[in-house]
Amino acid sequence: MTTESTTRKQGFRTTLSHVGRAGKRVHGFVNPPLLRGSTVLVPTVAERQALAARRGEQVLTYGTGGSATHWALEDAIAAIEGGTRCYIVSTGLAAVTTPLLAFLKAGDHMLMPDSVYGPARAFATGMLRNFGVETTFYLPEIDEAGITALLRTNTKVVYTESPGSHTFEVQDIPAIARAAHAHGAKVMMDNTWGIHHFQPFRHGVDVSIQAATKYLAGHSDVLLGAITVNNEEDWQVLHAAGRTLGQYASPDDCWLTLRGIRTMAVRLQAQMEAGLLVAHWLRNRPEVAQVLHPALPCAPGHELWRRDFTGACSLFGVEFKPAFSVADTHRFVEALDLFGIGASWGGYESLAVPTTGFVTRTAGGAGFAGPIVRLHVGLEDPDDLIADLSQGLSALRAGAA
Repeated sequence: MTTESTTRKQGFRTTLSHVGRAGKRVHGFVNPPLLRGSTVLVPTVAERQALAARRGEQVLTYGTGGSATHWALEDAIAAIEGGTRCYIVSTGLAAVTTPLLAFLKAGDHMLMPDSVYGPARAFATGMLRNFGVETTFYLPEIDEAGITALLRTNTKVVYTESPGSHTFEVQDIPAIARAAHAHGAKVMMDNTWGIHHFQPFRHGVDVSIQAATKYLAGHSDVLLGAITVNNEEDWQVLHAAGRTLGQYASPDDCWLTLRGIRTMAVRLQAQMEAGLLVAHWLRNRPEVAQVLHPALPCAPGHELWRRDFTGACSLFGVEFKPAFSVADTHRFVEALDLFGIGASWGGYESLAVPTTGFVTRTAGGAGFAGPIVRLHVGLEDPDDLIADLSQGLSALRAGAA
């Protein structure tokens, strides 16, 4: 029987509570079981051959092909991203490298934003270059005409990351996608910051990349990556590459991430609200030149964020005034009690890392007059975080005196 609740579009929290589960009308535990294993037995040779022929399907063939634990998580992430199929890999970096290896070959050319995640840049300028793939780094604020001018006859991938994970430039993804698709190139996007707030396939993305280590898992105790596509052709290319590379994720990590997803909606909302409170407070501080948070009015990229995003995560940057040195920002970070010094984000805890001196730019942009610190706001009380930052700013000023 069809009911109103099954025909209307469900909310995000409802989706996260029910996707990847057997449903309520079953006899068994609420959560899918954790399944570990390598060898899979079949009763006959003919059945083994039949299973081997079903490539890309959710069937038990061998441990590296995944199990119901993996598939439940893949189904959940595909639903979050608005795609059709998801492939789970071992780390967020593997979620970057696997599709690049799947869709690029010797002699190809790729476009990549200058603000890209550092290990992705290193992969492009190292291993991919050694494999005969050339990469051109472009300014992340580029428009459609600018991308079109950079496209070559052998450009096969246009890579995007919006916002950039250190300096938070918001890219015009629909415009970039129009130019790339007119040329026959695939558009890939690191959507870890956007997570649920940006629907990649509605804006022209072909391959969406997530560091599931971050908000999906949510508790800073898992390493995992996810790659989502939106058609069968791309799925077959991606799946074949992932299996060939031996990309596999621990079922324990998949189970933990699936558990984390159930509370992700409330975590994202709480952290977005707390992050904006902290960002507004910092913007009004005399030590601060600007806050690089796309959801703030007047911040760089705000208009594109308002057009394309439905919300924001709690990772952003703070540019201090030029009177302060990089060493002063190091004292600021080290004086914080609640913000740990750590490179990740998306967990329940707040983090702070200096940015200036730790990122590479080669396309000529990202000229900031003052030093930058990146902040991740966790689930602590915002008033406590503001008090902690105030203490850090006292150390900043003392060092500059």
